[in-house]
Amino acid sequence: MAAETHTEGAAGRGVGGGAAGRRDAEGAAERRGAEGAAERRDLVVRAAVEQGLLDSNPVVCLLDVAGIRASAAALTGAFAAALPAGTPVLHAFAVKAAPLVPVLRLLADAGLGCEVASPGELALARAARLPAGRTVLDSPAKTVAELREALALGIAVNADNRQELERLDTLVASAPTSSPLGMRINPQTGAGTIGALSTATATSKFGVPLRDPDARAWLVRAYAERPWLTRLHTHSGSQGVPLALIAEGVRELHALAEEINAAAGRRQVDTLDIGGGLPVNFTSDEQTPTYADYVAALREAVPALFDGSYGLVTEFGRSLLAKHGLVLARVEYTKSAGGRPIAVTHAGVQLATRTVYAPAAWPVRILPYDAEGTPRTGPPVAQDIAGPACFAGDLLATGRELPLLAPGDVIAVPDTGAYFFTAHYGYNSLPRPAIHGFTLSPAAKIRFTEARPAQTLREIVAEGGGGRGEALL
Repeated sequence: MAAETHTEGAAGRGVGGGAAGRRDAEGAAERRGAEGAAERRDLVVRAAVEQGLLDSNPVVCLLDVAGIRASAAALTGAFAAALPAGTPVLHAFAVKAAPLVPVLRLLADAGLGCEVASPGELALARAARLPAGRTVLDSPAKTVAELREALALGIAVNADNRQELERLDTLVASAPTSSPLGMRINPQTGAGTIGALSTATATSKFGVPLRDPDARAWLVRAYAERPWLTRLHTHSGSQGVPLALIAEGVRELHALAEEINAAAGRRQVDTLDIGGGLPVNFTSDEQTPTYADYVAALREAVPALFDGSYGLVTEFGRSLLAKHGLVLARVEYTKSAGGRPIAVTHAGVQLATRTVYAPAAWPVRILPYDAEGTPRTGPPVAQDIAGPACFAGDLLATGRELPLLAPGDVIAVPDTGAYFFTAHYGYNSLPRPAIHGFTLSPAAKIRFTEARPAQTLREIVAEGGGGRGEALL
């Protein structure tokens, strides 16, 4: 596509020489990329309106197919450039970020596997025809049935705690398995800016706490007693966790693997699952930090990670999808209360749950368009953007400076491709909206393909026990 080709060409030519020249070139490419993203988005919004996507459904959700492919290529390319040829690497997409079979199929086609953390996510991965050998099971609360199924299929399993390891002891002894098995550790390296997403704190519920008394020695013994434990896993968190803190956790993981292998007298641990967690920039169209930035931070903190001694597994989610999702919603009504204008839309807590309940940690951009899908202009006016749910806090933005919105206008909420509309919250029995993938032809024609249909009222009633109306009488 024209905008993408232009950006790549500019980055390749460079500006000036040396490191400073490269940084200037990268900065210019990022600016052009952001400008191209805005132009592309305007085309998509206009096309969605013209093609009637908002006629019968006042809110729709869009995924940029080419953008998702580009993110996958950036991830695989960044690691491939840093590792010796032939190093085994599995990039497993965190299904919870976008639990949609068409998304999993798209990413599989781009060379990625899946990381699953529940029976439902495993079922989605299997429906997307992900091979067992490209699937990883993580969860702090796996049942015996889940573990038995994973071992029977040959899916990699990261045990979360000592009691789960005892369950694996029994299962491995009862039936042979081809599943790669390992333990998740909590490096206890600290929290980022969002505590709920920081999984390497002193008291995190995840993994074996590495700095607790006797934990490290216990892990070394546990591996020595179980030759079938061949992996180690860590994940320090995601949004709000800086790259340096993520890299510190991976450094601790690598050091523990070296200690275990030295104690075993052989290379028992052969694969390091370093999790995901690359933060996303929600303030603009610039895609920062990049996967190249992430790899550079790891290379500085853990140079030996890239010498080919260990196979690697990654588990990225948000960073692959977030920038490639867009919510479009009609403004149903406008009003004023206490002197502040309010635009009431159909996009709220059901699509942006974290934003509504924790707005300081999860602010979103609101981009205004008129009823025809043309960017709305005019003097900025502080106004609230409200959702449809029946509680006062259902707001996407408060006092946001925007051109004054009118009934029939369209708001666009970018950066919503992960953990937003893909993880619907059923408050007020609001229906799940349709999700459409879109592609842009060389002639700038937008084509939409439905990836998930809008939920029908019949389906809502069925989920609400509609077929069992007399059950409690």
